[in-house]
Amino acid sequence: MQYSLLKFFSCTVVSLVLFSCKPTVEEPVINLDGYKIEDGFQLEVIASEPLLEAPVAIDFDNQGRIWVVEMPGFFIGETTPNGSIKILEDLDNDGVADHAKIVLDSLVMPRALALVYDGLLYVEPPKLWFAELENDKVKNKVLVDSLYAPDGNPEHQPNGLLINIDNWIYSAKSNFRYQRKEGKWIKEPTSFRGQWGITKDNFGRLYFNDNSRQLLGDYVLPNRLIRNKYYTPKEGQNKLLTDDQRVYPIHPTPVNRGYIKGVLNQDSLLVHFTAACGPLVYRGNNFTDDYNQNAFVCEPAANLIKRNILEFNGIYTQANQAWQEREFLASTDEGFRPVNLSTGPDGNMYIVDMHRGVIQHHAYLSPYLRNISAKKKLDSIVDFGRILKVSKKDIPNQKVPILTNLSANKLVDLLKDSNGWLRDRAQQLIIFKNDKKVIPLLNELVKNVEHPLAQIHALYTLKGIDALSFETLIAVAKNSNAEVGAHAIILLESFLEKKHTNTVANLFNELLGKNSMIIDFYISTTLGGWASVDKEQFIPLITLLSWKYKNHKIFQEALISGFSNKNIALQMELIETIHAKNILFKDVLLKNINQFKDEKPNSLYVQIGPSKDARTNGAKLYSQICSACHNSGGEGIEGLAPPLLNSDYLKGNVEKLALVLLHGLQGPVTVSGKQYHFNSTMPGVINNEQVSDKDLSSIISYITNAFTNKQQHIDANKINALRSKKSKTGVEYSEAELKEMFTD
Repeated sequence: MQYSLLKFFSCTVVSLVLFSCKPTVEEPVINLDGYKIEDGFQLEVIASEPLLEAPVAIDFDNQGRIWVVEMPGFFIGETTPNGSIKILEDLDNDGVADHAKIVLDSLVMPRALALVYDGLLYVEPPKLWFAELENDKVKNKVLVDSLYAPDGNPEHQPNGLLINIDNWIYSAKSNFRYQRKEGKWIKEPTSFRGQWGITKDNFGRLYFNDNSRQLLGDYVLPNRLIRNKYYTPKEGQNKLLTDDQRVYPIHPTPVNRGYIKGVLNQDSLLVHFTAACGPLVYRGNNFTDDYNQNAFVCEPAANLIKRNILEFNGIYTQANQAWQEREFLASTDEGFRPVNLSTGPDGNMYIVDMHRGVIQHHAYLSPYLRNISAKKKLDSIVDFGRILKVSKKDIPNQKVPILTNLSANKLVDLLKDSNGWLRDRAQQLIIFKNDKKVIPLLNELVKNVEHPLAQIHALYTLKGIDALSFETLIAVAKNSNAEVGAHAIILLESFLEKKHTNTVANLFNELLGKNSMIIDFYISTTLGGWASVDKEQFIPLITLLSWKYKNHKIFQEALISGFSNKNIALQMELIETIHAKNILFKDVLLKNINQFKDEKPNSLYVQIGPSKDARTNGAKLYSQICSACHNSGGEGIEGLAPPLLNSDYLKGNVEKLALVLLHGLQGPVTVSGKQYHFNSTMPGVINNEQVSDKDLSSIISYITNAFTNKQQHIDANKINALRSKKSKTGVEYSEAELKEMFTD
């Protein structure tokens, strides 16, 4: 692609936009010859430069218009207020945006948005804002969270803002969720998920990923396993859904660690994911049925998008690549950088293409990629940005209703629509309008077993307008399919009182007779709460399910999740009464009791790390540079980085630690006798001009104090001398080479 010619043409169009009085402008023609998409699909550019630059996220409003977040400062000016949020408009109705209306500008590194509660929720780090709107202009701004995205590497800051079917808003790279109720914002802990991008399926399970693992997800609905503050579950959350990390680019791909053996094949093609992001579980209705709830994943480093097929087996989920040796979409255009995916109001899939030559953050940019990028002039591909639409060739585009014009009754009808985007937005609008006249319609819909997805939406719509009755939930749980019944079981916790225990106990006994793993699981998650008000009726059910699923640790953790810290005596009683062979459940109970006695709650509910170091320079630098991979409390992140807590690397020779920080470390890595294998390599900071020798000294002082009982210090001058002490390969050290050098 001739980028210089395109930029000239783009500037010409900018002049037309600024100086023409006509309602339409001539859109630039983008050549897609280098893009190869799956047979039967078509790819269209619906927005491009000069209307947008470096887009990273989009959402659609009630008129079907695209709102886009631009982050042009990434890599080249991360303190410059050049970001914006725009509305893309198609004034001549030809399917391609020809006008951009700026809603907010002069933003520093904005990264996410969501059109919710008839307003705009958006992130300008570190703050999360909600803007009330009037005629596409900000009328009033409310600060939702002053510490949503603390200072740090923009590749590792919270993002996403996905509103789920349960009316909560979830983010990637964050352990908090948000909801607005009666004009007030609520923030509460949730599980930590992913890195960049977050999505959901029709049931309400969440999916995400990190750079080297294309698809992670929760087997179960959000927060079902973490309500017990003194138990930290290991099953059911943040699960790797596929071991297959192969990618199949159609041209040689320069990547940050391409010099490491096995990263590229003999043809210089990327072998495994290295920059996975922006997942989407497709919930539209403009593809064929075999694409329903498929999981698509962006790999911008290799200029492609992968398709995975999700399989559900009881409460377990797994993913399999749709094909081997080819991708759903791949391109030879090295500027094609898909970073996010969305389902649109028309049922099609939309691609956010950041479209720039270098997307590796400068803090971790290797000399290898820096040199290749300069040689290929990739660093000159800036000032671009595209939104692409993927549609099925033989299926006509649907007419999108203007939702702002629909009555509450019509919105209730949309809860039955086959397009998940329309169902979601209809649910939100009904809750926002809070029109109680639709309650009879919702109660009718929630019992209509012919439309199970609509039933779930109707349940949470009634919940959102405070109109959900105990009797309705009992009826829905009895008569609906397992997934609808699971949601009804969860929502029954709103009526957790002694006067309801007989009815609920009878319901649970009836449902257990259906022998459904899904029903059994969600009953398990709620029994602890019901047992706290009526142990005679519910303890036998706990015993029954703990034994029935004695080989499934996820069930044992589900049973413990329903207990609060007030139920310790009840748990000790359970240990005495459960079957002696049920060792797994006994271990889970003992772990919970011991964590309670030791006053060690789940880390999600507390500030991790010693408070005395919280304001030191080392703590701040650790948060900016290291915590994204090693976590704020040094516990590490499974599949991404090993723990630092009591690590031999922190307790051993301090010069060895300094070498690792300077030059990086290749795996496998052994920490506390356990070997960790990762697809990625820990990069050194030696080429990061923003990190000084004094900064590294501060980091070492902080992490050795925070994560071991042996604080260590190394002088900045000594660190400077170690800069020239290269590994044998000249790149990252290996553990074997470090062992030869140090005997600690």
